Amino acid sequence: MIKNSLLKFFTVLSLWVYIGVAHASPEDVLPSIRPQLTKFSQEFQKIPAERQTLLKKGALFIRSKIQAGETAQITFICTHNSRRSHLAQIWAQTAAAYYGVDGVQAFSGGTEATAMNSRTVDALKRVGFGFTDSTGGKNPVYLVKYSDSKPEIHSFSKLYNAEGNPQSNYAAFMTCSQADKNCPVVEGSALRIPIHYEDPKVADGLPNEATVYDERAQQIGLEMAYMMAQVKG
Repeated sequence: MIKNSLLKFFTVLSLWVYIGVAHASPEDVLPSIRPQLTKFSQEFQKIPAERQTLLKKGALFIRSKIQAGETAQITFICTHNSRRSHLAQIWAQTAAAYYGVDGVQAFSGGTEATAMNSRTVDALKRVGFGFTDSTGGKNPVYLVKYSDSKPEIHSFSKLYNAEGNPQSNYAAFMTCSQADKNCPVVEGSALRIPIHYEDPKVADGLPNEATVYDERAQQIGLEMAYMMAQVKG
């Protein structure tokens, strides 16, 4: 009976650590976003096993870089750098702050440059992120506020290998199947991980547009939180 009780205790303890309840720095994330990340930490079991495996590869890359005293640079790539890659970059950087994973720099880029889609901006605003259009124009540079203590994220559409993005020794996360297919070689990447997401663009102009964008933001946010929790764990 004692043995069974101890086994149950350590099982519960392991689960408690695994699901990310022991996050280190929630105060580094805006209060408006914290409830969503807390919710994510309780829903990791919703992520399919095959996707967990891919995300763990990313976590291993990040952890190995940090343990080596290096900055872990990760770039999220889709075709136009307008929707999914921005969602992943912003959530990854935010989740790193929430879980106290220092030394992570998240970027995004495309195989083409267009503009960060306004629907993507709106979906993240609904979560609680702050946005400032700092330039205007057809491809505005948005300053994305996710923390009172961390620098804002500069979000705009660009090529994945544009100036300012990592040029070597980074992990490339392919967020769309089209970019993954059309970009067989990601220049300078040390690791390539396909984490394809359905494009919320399919709902543009439809009555369920906001719902579809919110669902994609939630899915990507959950998986980025899981990856950073794995780094911390």
